[in-house]
Amino acid sequence: MSSRRTASLITLGCARNEVDSEELAARLEAAGWQLAEADDNPDVVVVNTCGFIESAKKDSIDTMLAAVDTGAKVVAAGCMAERYGDQLAEALPEASAVLSFDDYSDIGSRLDDVLDGRPLTAHTPRDRRALLPITPVERANARPPGHGDRHAELPDGLAPASGPRPLRKRLTGGPTASLKLASGCDRRCSFCAIPAFRGAYVSRNPDELVGEAVWLAGEGVKELVLVSENSTSYGKDLGDLRLLEKLLPRLAETVDRVRVSYLQPAELRPGLIDVIASTPGVVPYFDLSFQHASGPVLRRMRRFGDPERFLALLEQIRAKAPEAGVRSNFIVGFPGETEEDFAALAGFLTEARLDAIGIFGYSDEEGTEAAGFTDQVPAELVEERVAELTVLAEELTTQRAEDRVGEWLDVLVEEDLGDGRFEGRAAHQAPEVDGAVVVRSPRVLHPGDFVRARAVSAEGVDLFAELP
Repeated sequence: MSSRRTASLITLGCARNEVDSEELAARLEAAGWQLAEADDNPDVVVVNTCGFIESAKKDSIDTMLAAVDTGAKVVAAGCMAERYGDQLAEALPEASAVLSFDDYSDIGSRLDDVLDGRPLTAHTPRDRRALLPITPVERANARPPGHGDRHAELPDGLAPASGPRPLRKRLTGGPTASLKLASGCDRRCSFCAIPAFRGAYVSRNPDELVGEAVWLAGEGVKELVLVSENSTSYGKDLGDLRLLEKLLPRLAETVDRVRVSYLQPAELRPGLIDVIASTPGVVPYFDLSFQHASGPVLRRMRRFGDPERFLALLEQIRAKAPEAGVRSNFIVGFPGETEEDFAALAGFLTEARLDAIGIFGYSDEEGTEAAGFTDQVPAELVEERVAELTVLAEELTTQRAEDRVGEWLDVLVEEDLGDGRFEGRAAHQAPEVDGAVVVRSPRVLHPGDFVRARAVSAEGVDLFAELP
């Protein structure tokens, strides 16, 4: 074994996990660990797991077992590790350790223990919401994972030589990066277990966010994607519900493009719509967490809305920005969902003209209120409804993309495909989830370039465009 200890990070799940991994990477290097790729025979493989739904948990287990087969010591971190703690350690003895979010600040020492054979006792799972005050404004000085000592003395190369020194090391290149606004969630959706293991909502300080954005810009980032469990709640624990509206123009001064994700429709204020729709550098993009459209189903989900309210919200957005991109996810087969509820959802999708639609079949999540509901929809019927709505969603998003043919698009170039073709994303497309634009150009373009191109055709949710 080399004198310098090596570790690799494998990240599963959402963009919030990716930011957490970049914090862990910086902490590891600060502690003297060398980062390596998973296929470079590292001493330790840290798997930043996802624990959101059953398929994600299975993927996490499979990834850890595959890492064990390489001969490295494997450590479980992230949401699944936090959610199940000692239960996961008992069920997966192949893992050398199961870490809590509370271990992140001392991750280097934890991996030292693993490599040196010192046993680590996995934590007992607990409801992390109970760790912070119920009243949001009383959490102003709270420091959950990802909000602790975010500026530290780090080795050269991890941050600029002067100014804020974010505790973060980029693990992937490219012109786009996520910036985490907050951690946790105060909502009590009956189907969701995330608040219990991620904890109560805590916003990051705006000056800290701007400092990290400046650092990311210095690393070549052109577009920031703002992520959290609920971006519309940003600032409520800092005493200012309009803080995101004030933060967005500041962030837009640091990079070329800013995108906000994870917006709750019930909390989307007119002032925030105005800022997202009209601020230079902030793209008119609305990632709205509708989850369903039937009023009765939404109330059982402990959410708010119905087709009329949601369509009115979309009309309000498009009145401000006709070209706005809108995406959403929907749960099909929630307990008690009737044929009328399903028809209401399908009817809403038909009218909503969304650019991207995610369809998920309901499954019980232990510890949630909905898992105790007795009027479960039969699994085979859930599958039928998912299949039917998926076909409809594909038809509708294909039509929406075709509607954009003829539009002028501001495209962020991400990849050279060869033969004068370059792949990128327009303002209405978020990374990885909303399709792409293939631009044909008579001149060479480079990742990070912005070009204005005219959409000439569509294929599914993807667009093809040409430079003038």
